[in-house]
Amino acid sequence: MLFNSMAFCIFFPVVVGLYYLVPRKWRWLLLLVASYGFYMAWKPGYVVLIWISTAVDFYAAQRIARCNDPVRKRRWLGLSLTANLGLLFFFKYYNFFRDSLGAATEGLGWSIELPYSEFLLPLGISFYTFQTLAYTIDVYRGEIKPERHLGRFALYVCFFPQLVAGPIERARKLLPQLRLEHAFSYEGVCDGLRLMGWGLFKKMVIADRLAEVVEFVYRDPDSQNGAALTLATVCFAYQIYCDFSGYSDIAIGAARILGIRLSPNFNRPYAARSIGEFWQRWHITLSTWFRDYVYIPLGGNRATTQRWALNILVVFAVSGLWHGANWRFLIWGLLHGSYLLGERFLGRFWPRRWPVPGALKLLLTFALTNVAWIFFRADNLAHALQILRRLGSDWDTVLSASYWLGSQHYLGLPLTELLFVAGAVVFMECIQYAQSRGPLQPWFRARHVAIRWVAYMGLFWVLFLGGVFRQTEFIYFVF
Repeated sequence: MLFNSMAFCIFFPVVVGLYYLVPRKWRWLLLLVASYGFYMAWKPGYVVLIWISTAVDFYAAQRIARCNDPVRKRRWLGLSLTANLGLLFFFKYYNFFRDSLGAATEGLGWSIELPYSEFLLPLGISFYTFQTLAYTIDVYRGEIKPERHLGRFALYVCFFPQLVAGPIERARKLLPQLRLEHAFSYEGVCDGLRLMGWGLFKKMVIADRLAEVVEFVYRDPDSQNGAALTLATVCFAYQIYCDFSGYSDIAIGAARILGIRLSPNFNRPYAARSIGEFWQRWHITLSTWFRDYVYIPLGGNRATTQRWALNILVVFAVSGLWHGANWRFLIWGLLHGSYLLGERFLGRFWPRRWPVPGALKLLLTFALTNVAWIFFRADNLAHALQILRRLGSDWDTVLSASYWLGSQHYLGLPLTELLFVAGAVVFMECIQYAQSRGPLQPWFRARHVAIRWVAYMGLFWVLFLGGVFRQTEFIYFVF
């Protein structure tokens, strides 16, 4: 079920109404049923995979907590890792492994033909797998105690606002909230609705309209000039940000209405002045997951320089493959890892008497991020390399007056729509900048009710008149 669908517009108010009407001790059951229904609206049979992860990790965590023998504890942790990562490998990476193995053996003169899997990629499997794995690992480490209530643990795994595309929540934060009996909060509902509206603005007004530009240019890069490819790449940077952060805003807002606070997932990533800072601002819950469960166990920065560099590359390679079973995503991840290594090593030798202006750092970080986005978005590796080669070509065409006077459509959109979405991006950045200077919600609540309703109606009409109503999927649904 999509957040930007009519089905969700009916589903969510019904769930919220029932949530505050049923006795508080049964609210977990209502949310559990609603969460399974939300997921099964896509493909009912695949809910079995969530049940398997839930059952395995619930039981494994209980056994880990009861064991005093370190060897047996590791075996139960191994069961959890094997079951979850095994399902993830089979449904997400098996065909990629099959094709790569076939190509490698063919190059050696051998012939290995594994059967092809016809199974669809289960929605959100990367997200709920990482969430439930974090729970089992935290129990193994002794950082949390296992949840004794199977129903509440099942709700932790499949809580519908963040089930499909995060934020990836830690058990220590979400599980205690699921045990509480949340009272109705008018301010909480208003804050949640505002956040959901803001997320829909990002998705429907900006991301889905920019998607038309990106698709128009990227589907045939050989026919586009360097300026078009550059602008489309920048458009994709904002498309994926508004699409994914818009989903996160809606998820956090929906949970807030139910009295539950989810973790923030984005913090103005394109305001970053280094690649390291970018990853502190982009998909925060995934970045911290890799830090805590991959990077630090590998040794983190408490190792030799060579080992530390290897740890960075391993983490970013795994991060790239987490996004998709494709060589393009692996290259995207390794590019970011290489950026970070270059940034750290350059920082060691750069003379302090030559400070780099902050604006230049921001532009350089944004440019490097956009180069990596090409591999993320291109239809295939050949197209990505083709786009890179053509980025500097035919700019003289764009600089001529005839280019702008000879057509009313540019990059697949009418000029008025292109200017509208550009204005929407500028407006979003201004709001986010103001938010970074201090929380806007208390300031907004203090305004007169008439001013607040004018703002609400303004957002509604912008969504109604400027939004794309094709019920497009969120980009991260496929991850």
